[in-house]
Amino acid sequence: MRVEEPLPTGMVMVETEMIEVLAQSMCFISLTAFIFIATFSRSEKLELMAQNFIMVSLLITAGVLWWLSLSGGELWGSNYLPKPLSLLCVIIAIAAKLNIKGKNVSFGANPHTIGKGPEEE
Repeated sequence: MRVEEPLPTGMVMVETEMIEVLAQSMCFISLTAFIFIATFSRSEKLELMAQNFIMVSLLITAGVLWWLSLSGGELWGSNYLPKPLSLLCVIIAIAAKLNIKGKNVSFGANPHTIGKGPEEE
């Protein structure tokens, strides 16, 4: 015979299906914002706001995916997938804050200008 003890006041159990829906929704929101980053980059202020939104939404997504893994839920039929995806979300969130537009990060020779004189450029 199994006896369930009542939950302390204020504690609510969340079904793993609800966490799965939340995780999928957060992934969709983050992906959609990431897709439209080119549109937002027309204005520096909008681009910065989009970068911050993407970073925050990805970090929230990582937390929800970790919560899903700890609660024993599955994402797209796999109970292994949430933890690596949460790590990937954190990495992409960090990368979302990098603003390298218009900056020379390689400091190497431009292959298009090798062998050309200054007047040909």
